[in-house]
Amino acid sequence: MFETLKNSFKVKDIRKKILITIGFVLLYRVGCFIPVPGINPDAFGSSISGNSFLGIMSAISGGALQSGTLFAMGIGPYINASIIMQLLTIGIPALERLSKQGETGRKKISQITRYVTLGLAIIQSVAILIASGKSGLNTTILGENMVWLTYVSVTLIFVAGSALTMWIGERITENGIGNGITLLIFVGILATAGSAIIGQFSAIFGGNIAALWSLLGFIAVVIVIFAGIVTVDLAVRKIPVQYAKQMKGRKMYGGQSTHIPIKVNGSGVLPLIFAFSIISLPDLIMGLFWPGSTAQIWYTTYIGTGSYVYPFLLSGLIIFFAYFYAMIQFNPEDVAKNIQQHGGFVPGIRPGKPTGDHLKKISNRITLFGALYLAVIALVPSLIFRAIGGANGQGLINAFSTTGLLIVVSAALEFNNQLEQQLMMRHYKGFLK
Repeated sequence: MFETLKNSFKVKDIRKKILITIGFVLLYRVGCFIPVPGINPDAFGSSISGNSFLGIMSAISGGALQSGTLFAMGIGPYINASIIMQLLTIGIPALERLSKQGETGRKKISQITRYVTLGLAIIQSVAILIASGKSGLNTTILGENMVWLTYVSVTLIFVAGSALTMWIGERITENGIGNGITLLIFVGILATAGSAIIGQFSAIFGGNIAALWSLLGFIAVVIVIFAGIVTVDLAVRKIPVQYAKQMKGRKMYGGQSTHIPIKVNGSGVLPLIFAFSIISLPDLIMGLFWPGSTAQIWYTTYIGTGSYVYPFLLSGLIIFFAYFYAMIQFNPEDVAKNIQQHGGFVPGIRPGKPTGDHLKKISNRITLFGALYLAVIALVPSLIFRAIGGANGQGLINAFSTTGLLIVVSAALEFNNQLEQQLMMRHYKGFLK
């Protein structure tokens, strides 16, 4: 990867795109430190850190949510809107037709996604302000009688910050390198992890020797986990496809051998996000409207993170959503039909429905392995981190979340692939000249 970066800076066009990407990322990080008028940072941060779901959102935004800054909402509303639009595209025929209309349809869906993002940003902002309570706001600016105006102004600023974050992500995608949304999440997670590591070093220099061993243990475990994630993330099952030779006029066409690549973890981190969201949603809602109620205490005790039911429920939801997303991404019947129409066949399998059944069988097996891998990644690292870190590594435990680790690795691999593709394009152009 370092060699790829070195070669990229030698090419003027790629160097320009990298600098544009760095500039927009710096702009995003500056926005994460701009305070919002009307927020009481200490009380607001305490209410955010006390909620597990909001804590994950804060980690993804690089701590901006917990600090109550301009980009507090981060890219979260846009991610949720994108997931909702993906699901609605399957269930609503009009959106499905738009998705099949090429570039024009994609632009219309992107525009709808932006409107949904703004709507979700408003809902989430209001919900978070309600959860923080009156103590999370600084009412001295407008006075006690104008608390409602403080709520409105802070909500508008949060929504504007979310819209600006979405715009920055789209500009990176269009003019920079890689997927802008993924890069912003990547930068936010690294910022959170960096703050945790700095805090750990402060403890070490303060004479806490246990913090040193916790840090070394974390580094060793993270390296092993990263290696496992990279191995599985790049793993692909290649199904061979042979195309028969065809005579058209005086020319012979076909006769080629190719393959259908099916990724082991084709759904990426989405099943994890869905599973965590579903489990955390009831606790979040009860925390917003009925804080400290009997129902919330029961849910936290028997279904929450520390309960015995939690690992089994989380694993079941991850497997379910992995299969669900695999059904959305890969349709064996359509692939088999497309292969048959172009005169192709899978060696040893009859064209048509038998090919579709064969592809479906392979897809189900690979999806099961990928789902089990996600379930293990979701549960085992957190247990290891807690065993290694204990009280000394709580900051690192919060920073190195399972979802964060997967996103960091996926974003780094995607960025490296984009650079390699850009370099390859330039090499081909030079050869043609």
